[in-house]
Order: sequence, then C-alpha cells, then structure tokens
Amino acid sequence: MSIVRESDLIGIGKKYQIETEAGDNMVVVIHDDGKRELYRHENLENETHCVMTLSDEESRQVAGILGGLSYKPKALETIEVALDDLRIEWYKFEALDDEVNKTIGQLEVRQRTGVSIIAAIKAGDTVINPGPDYVIEAGVTLVIAGKAKNIKLLKEILL
Repeated sequence: MSIVRESDLIGIGKKYQIETEAGDNMVVVIHDDGKRELYRHENLENETHCVMTLSDEESRQVAGILGGLSYKPKALETIEVALDDLRIEWYKFEALDDEVNKTIGQLEVRQRTGVSIIAAIKAGDTVINPGPDYVIEAGVTLVIAGKAKNIKLLKEILL
C-alpha cells in the first residue's frame, strides 16, 4: 500500500506526497485554480523535477484512465473498489444474460436495487452516467456503484 502525505500550501492549494509500493516518490500539487503539477522526487539527488502540468479537465481525464473507466485489463474483469460502504464494480454482460437488449429504465435498476450505473463501456466507447434509455447489449461492461448487498441483488436479477 502506498503512503500519502497531505499538506496545505497557503495561497496555492494542496500538496500530496506519494510513496508507492515500488519505492517511487511523487508529489502532486493541486492549485486553487484547478491546475495540477506532477513532480518526481529523486532520492539519490534529493531533488524534485516537474514531470508535467495538467489543467483541471486533463487531470480528470487522466484520473478516469488510471481508475480504469476507459480500459480495464483482462486480469481485472471482476475488480471491485471499496470506499467505506460504497463499492464500485465492473460487470461484463455476456450474450447469455436474460436482461441483454433491455434499457436501464426497463430493468428499473436503481428502483429495484439501489445501485447506480456510472459508466458503460463497449468496444472502447465509454458512456459516462448512461440514462434510462441506454440499451444494455452483449459485450458491454457496466461500472456499477452501490452497497455490496445491493450489487449482489442486481447480479441476481440480471442472472
């Protein structure tokens, strides 16, 4: 597990120092205007070098990429992320699922389970926060968020 240290930069924003499991050291500075700067800390030279500067929108795009919203490695087909009581899981629909080719609204996902579908990914195309008219087709991977018991209920309904 990585170590993250957070500190305020008065008049600038926040600074996050991150030490990864691999032993890399990185500093992320989030400016009050939304700009982000990434620095790599060189232990041997005890220096930090700015690696890149990102706008707020670019930072969110990179966060989505790193978080797996655009692409999920095959080895992580059943990945789940737990944040307190909230879970985020990726669920890939296969051709045999009974509920394929129905809309989110027809399935009444949120009303029946309390789960939110936060993204739908198919063939490299990502739809963020698909609406009730979104048709769930074979091969689509849904990014779903909710409590573990609610996600289990959704999977039971869909299977």
